[in-house]
Amino acid sequence: MEEKETLEDSKKEEIKEEVQQEKEPKKEKKKPKVNKELENLKEENAKLQEKILRISAESQNMQRRYTEEIARIRKYEGETFAKEILSIIDNFERAIKLDDNDLTDELSKFLSGFKMIYTNFLNILNSKEIKEIDCKDKEFDSNFMEAVLTEKVEGIEKNQVLEVLQKGYMYKDKLLRPAMVKVSE
Repeated sequence: MEEKETLEDSKKEEIKEEVQQEKEPKKEKKKPKVNKELENLKEENAKLQEKILRISAESQNMQRRYTEEIARIRKYEGETFAKEILSIIDNFERAIKLDDNDLTDELSKFLSGFKMIYTNFLNILNSKEIKEIDCKDKEFDSNFMEAVLTEKVEGIEKNQVLEVLQKGYMYKDKLLRPAMVKVSE
């Protein structure tokens, strides 16, 4: 009987071992599945972190561009007004070019009033950093001047400005209006 018991015991042990072996592969099957899910979650987390970094960088770039645009707008905020005022300055210059010798005393006084107003305008323009482009007797520069007329003059080099027909102006570091000039050939 002892033999029978030992046989039964050994069979029980075998069955236990088989059951354990069956359970172990199941555990091993679960481990790879869990590991795979963990790796997938890690990849997804890395992708989301990268996306957050890109969105953050894009947001910072947008903020920087916005700030630069606002600074540029503030810097040149008076540009349209300055362009409109230039025609008034041109009209004052035409009036001032009238010859004082041919005028009566009354018209001469009137012209001196124009000169005072013109001077005030120029002072205001200078205070707002609107400067006249100096081009008389200088070499022609297509960045700041427009050649309207050309004339061949003896003794003067080619591309020299002979006459300024309409003054050009700069607003801070920006061209407001190019000068219209007569250039030597």
